[in-house]
Amino acid sequence: MAKQIVILNGPNLNWLGRREAMYGTLSMEQVMLDLQRRYMDVRFRYYQSNHEGDLIDKLQEPLEQLVRGEEPVSGIVLNAGGYTHTSVSIRDAVLLCPVPVVELHITDISQRETFRRVSLLTDVCAYSITGHGTDGYAEAVQWLLDNRNTP
Repeated sequence: MAKQIVILNGPNLNWLGRREAMYGTLSMEQVMLDLQRRYMDVRFRYYQSNHEGDLIDKLQEPLEQLVRGEEPVSGIVLNAGGYTHTSVSIRDAVLLCPVPVVELHITDISQRETFRRVSLLTDVCAYSITGHGTDGYAEAVQWLLDNRNTP
């Protein structure tokens, strides 16, 4: 069975490529096409929501898959956007998640406004990538592939 990786984006990332220059010029559709070309043996699922509960539901899906006796996805790349700094509930969902979650930020949050410098997710995620632009998505996928022991 091919590896499955979920790319999960939070609020305002539906405007990627069309918002502030610091986020780059590529749309998420372009990022996903690039990932699929680079990793032809990986099945990607992409989801974006501006709603906290929707993101939590997606983070809980691997646990639900296990409960049903199904093999869960191989991992999740999570760009929680502004929820990174505010959502204890998303943090709790990451803690429940039975597959590795890689935290991703397109910009370097440690160099941003004071309120953006604290991540509630870093210490509960398997790995964190910040400030590598949209190239960070491929870096996160590669980390999951290199550090996951299941097919």
